[in-house]
Amino acid sequence: MSNLMIDTVRIFENVPEKVFKAGEVIFEMRETGDLMFGVVEGSVDLLINGHHIETLEADDVFGIGAIIHEDHMRVSTAIAKTDCHLAAMDREHFFFAIQQTPMFALEVMRSYSDRFRNLKAVHDALLASD
Repeated sequence: MSNLMIDTVRIFENVPEKVFKAGEVIFEMRETGDLMFGVVEGSVDLLINGHHIETLEADDVFGIGAIIHEDHMRVSTAIAKTDCHLAAMDREHFFFAIQQTPMFALEVMRSYSDRFRNLKAVHDALLASD
């Protein structure tokens, strides 16, 4: 585990935890949201239009777009793959975290970049199968 991931988890230790059972929907595509999440324990599947994009594990963050975009729109569906504990962070705490811990901001950008790469790979695979 990288030091960046450890820093991310430390930030999330100070925010409320939410518990989801396996199969429970955390949020759905096209709904608005005001929280991002960090996976403390368990795993979460991200889907777009019913297509599995990736599975997130402990130390991963997701749902960031809903708190940084003005429309707060979710662009994916998140479903608990296993029973999981998620740390929830609102916009105010997110801005505080990136101001106080610049490495957290870097980790969030890396997560976003990884997610984009995964989405592109899924898109390319779907085009190749047509």
